[in-house]
Amino acid sequence: MHAITTIHFIVNPISGKGKNSLDPAMVLRVFNPKTFKVEITETLKPSHAIELSLESIKKGVDIIVACGGDGTINEVAGCLIGTRVKLGIIKFGSGNGLATTLNIPKNSEDALRVIKQGITTKIDAGEINNHYFFSNSGIGFDANVINNYSNTKKRQLASYLKASLSTFFSKPPPLSIEIAINSELFSLKPFMVFVSNSNEMGYDISLTPKASIQDGMLDVIIVETLNKLEIIYFAFLLLIKKPQKFKKAHYFLTKNIEITNLLSGGVLTQIDGESRQIDSNTLKISIKKAALSVIIP
Repeated sequence: MHAITTIHFIVNPISGKGKNSLDPAMVLRVFNPKTFKVEITETLKPSHAIELSLESIKKGVDIIVACGGDGTINEVAGCLIGTRVKLGIIKFGSGNGLATTLNIPKNSEDALRVIKQGITTKIDAGEINNHYFFSNSGIGFDANVINNYSNTKKRQLASYLKASLSTFFSKPPPLSIEIAINSELFSLKPFMVFVSNSNEMGYDISLTPKASIQDGMLDVIIVETLNKLEIIYFAFLLLIKKPQKFKKAHYFLTKNIEITNLLSGGVLTQIDGESRQIDSNTLKISIKKAALSVIIP
């Protein structure tokens, strides 16, 4: 007699273009009720995926499937570190950075069949002041873009580009920091500091094309202060996938980085594409190797 595998699907109905749903009939076509016990729940408010994940872990589920974008995946995955529960992913988001890195199929039924197959791998998790990230985190320009992006109703590429332009033409908040990395210490007013665990930001854009989600290392890019023309040139190199040619971008590979805001008021960050204001003036960022079990093709 086969053991029953319990799966909880957590669906964010407003990820990406919104109006997402997971067809129960399609789920039952893939998962035979004789061997799988399935539950489908939609999130109703911000951070609801965290509440639902913690409840499911207490119930002893085997798999929790995040059906959404990087933000939804972050909320679910962060709860699974240190547990035996496996993460499944269905792409309902816009950028889908982590799902793309892991080669998760775009078609929902194909993704369901991947989950049924149950092949898992261990991936690293970044940690920033007790908040996990699985794709990337950053301060400066990208954090300001995400903060503007978070105020848009539709999470799609056009909205992201609009938020980028709005950030480009606005005066950035003052940022003066000290960075400790690989026994070096820098003081600067950066355009941005980008800390990546994966080789995909989303929308087929990457600042760290050589990054690995399984090497136990963080890929860090520190970009000096830029004028408007330099920002445009940097964006151009990013679009043609050659950001490493930009002379004011400095790349580091590290396990730990500490960033101190020399001004008061905490630090505005983006964590896996979600805006977050961290009250502390010091960001301690590190990597946990092989911290999460994820189902992959």
